[in-house]
Parts: sequence; C-alpha cells; structure tokens
Amino acid sequence: MSKEKLYREHSPEFRIEISARMVAGENVSALAEKYSLRRSVMYRWRDAYVRSGPAGLLRPRGRPKGSATQATRVAANKKATDDQLRQRIAELERKVGQQSMELDFFRGVSKRLKELPKSRRHGGDASTPRSGE
Repeated sequence: MSKEKLYREHSPEFRIEISARMVAGENVSALAEKYSLRRSVMYRWRDAYVRSGPAGLLRPRGRPKGSATQATRVAANKKATDDQLRQRIAELERKVGQQSMELDFFRGVSKRLKELPKSRRHGGDASTPRSGE
C-alpha cells in the first residue's frame, strides 16, 4: 500500500484566480464544489491575496528549508543570550558584594552597642537636666 499525498498543491496562478474570483463576489460554495477545494483553504488564499496582492500567493507552501542565514541567526541569538546572562551574573555579584559590606557594617554597629553600658543602649536617660534659666 503506497502512501497517498495528504494535500494537493495548486499553482500560484490557480490560487490567484480563485482569490480574484472570490473578491469579485462569486459564490464561494459553488467554487469549492466545482474545484473540490475546502472553503477554509480558499478563504486563507483570499486573505493573503487581499493583504499582499498576488505576491502573497507566490510563496511556496510549508516551512522554508534551513539555510546558512538561519544558522547565523541562531548563533547570534545564542551569543546575545550569553552576553545577557553574563551581564546579569555581574549585576548579581555586585549586589551580593554590597549586601556583604552592609552586613559587616551592621555587625560592627551591633557589636559596639553590646559593649555599651546597659543604660545607654536604648538612648540613655529619659530626660536631660534643666538649663540654668
């Protein structure tokens, strides 16, 4: 049993003709029945025709084959991603260094506060003596 083609390929001229007839107002159901086409395919052709003119129907069907330019694009994207990751790592390392310095500072302050007499740890006396006036 041989594998049958699951789809038919139509020439760009045929697609342009069908699209132009649809835009002109011909009955879509009648065209679909006459040429054994699915209406959804015909509407897709019509939309491309309206959007880009006949040039919109000249492209080949399916995904374009891989090319050197695609490989170059992939390599450039990878390099850009690597550069972004390196920048992010450098930024986070700077933040860690800054936080480490702040922790050292507050540890020193905490140590000095513990060394003070208990009465001065929380701001000292509740009031100050009156002035001589």
